[in-house]
Amino acid sequence: MDFAYSPRTEELKDKLETFMAEHVYPAEAVYDAQIAANENPHEQPQIMRDLQNIARERGLWNLFMCHDNLGAGLTNLEYAPLAEVVGRSIIGNEAINCSAPDTGNMEILAMFGTEEQKQQWLKPLLDCSIRSAFAMTEPFVASSDATNITSTITRDGDEYVLNGRKWYTSGVLDPDCKLIIFMGKSDPDGPTYRQQSMILVPADAPGIEVLRDLPMFGFKDRLGHGEVQFTDVRVPASNMLGAEGDGFAIAQGRLGPGRMHYAMRAIGMAERALDMMCKRSLERIAFGGPLSDQGVVREWIARSRIEIDQIRLLVLKSAWLMDTKGNAAARSEVAAIKVSAMEVAHNVVNRAVQTYGAAGVSDDTILARLHAITRALQIADGPNEVHLRTIARLEVKKHK
Repeated sequence: MDFAYSPRTEELKDKLETFMAEHVYPAEAVYDAQIAANENPHEQPQIMRDLQNIARERGLWNLFMCHDNLGAGLTNLEYAPLAEVVGRSIIGNEAINCSAPDTGNMEILAMFGTEEQKQQWLKPLLDCSIRSAFAMTEPFVASSDATNITSTITRDGDEYVLNGRKWYTSGVLDPDCKLIIFMGKSDPDGPTYRQQSMILVPADAPGIEVLRDLPMFGFKDRLGHGEVQFTDVRVPASNMLGAEGDGFAIAQGRLGPGRMHYAMRAIGMAERALDMMCKRSLERIAFGGPLSDQGVVREWIARSRIEIDQIRLLVLKSAWLMDTKGNAAARSEVAAIKVSAMEVAHNVVNRAVQTYGAAGVSDDTILARLHAITRALQIADGPNEVHLRTIARLEVKKHK
């Protein structure tokens, strides 16, 4: 395994770091202020459109996409360090069109979509002229086990009829959201992993009702996390993604690279929190000297550095395995990084909050929001316990 950054990655990393320093970090407060001033808090603020224009001009666009020469043509291993750089800011991913849920939706459209579907949906998503949502999680069942999903996709002539309630459907409240990828059961009596399908649903289709916007630990996301009722929603049969019964397999294909993106962005969050912790410890005086002289604070800093570097190496190994052996071969490692990266990021952010004291729990810094995000992401995209179950099952299987 050679984790040395390729010349292409080094070039893009330098460009990204400059872009972040010159434009993204200074725009964070402006972004929040413009959202607060907008009549619709889910509308994309002008500052983000400005950032995206700069990113396009600098060749920092769709860097995650590695299918069909649609993006920068980077491998997972090449993209991983770049995901870390943009992960240091909550708005960094959106600025370069590499933010969820669009990234995963674009990847499965590239892998499983027909040419017509790609022209209708993938191309405008790559251009960021529209946004999308992913409707899988349901409020009344444990959706961490996708076989529990109760929403239905029923064939009726040349159409499918969709019924069900979804929640935490990220992105659905954005006025630019034009596509919802809906997962439901098309064959409830079929084999366990062939019961589900995914289908492309225009966001303005009759029968779709957004019931409410769900916060995460009190924070409301600009894209929105909607609870959505689908009642007799009709879409053409040609909107099926892949074939009937492919839904579970498509979901697995969507989640592998996505979890690597999550993990590297979490490392970026942890690095920013560690930077803030170190600066605060040097500036804040208590008991006759800077906090950095206190043994407990030095231990927080040291442990944070160790943990961040450890998880970075594991994520790079996972990315390397996906590139060289395929996503299936990296299944245990991908599950491991989803658990450990979020736990490490949350722990480091928590130490930074403690170092800041009262300021750490206020809105005066980014730490409170990072604290909420890193905690919520231990549930989103599969709770930690599900990934631990996968790792243990694969480990025990070696000994049978």
